Amino acid sequence: MKILALEHEVPGAKAEQFEQYAKDEARRVWELTQTGLFRESYFRADRNEAVLILECESVDQSEDVLKTLPFVRAGLIRFEIIPLKAYPGFARLFVAD
Repeated sequence: MKILALEHEVPGAKAEQFEQYAKDEARRVWELTQTGLFRESYFRADRNEAVLILECESVDQSEDVLKTLPFVRAGLIRFEIIPLKAYPGFARLFVAD
């Protein structure tokens, strides 16, 4: 199952708190990318928040995986999790009129 995860900074989080965990966060994202659970990692162009594409068996698994990130464990960020499915509209192109 493909999952879109949108990061949201927890109100009150300070820049220096992020600095403390930044290297560990990058390391963990790399590890999850190598396992195939993280398929794509981005930052939004309009604000400093991550956008992740995960490949998981379920929404529950994606939540468990995201909880392993140092920024999440430190209470600095949370994720909005959106399960995705393939766009079904192309089938309309092949229906006889």
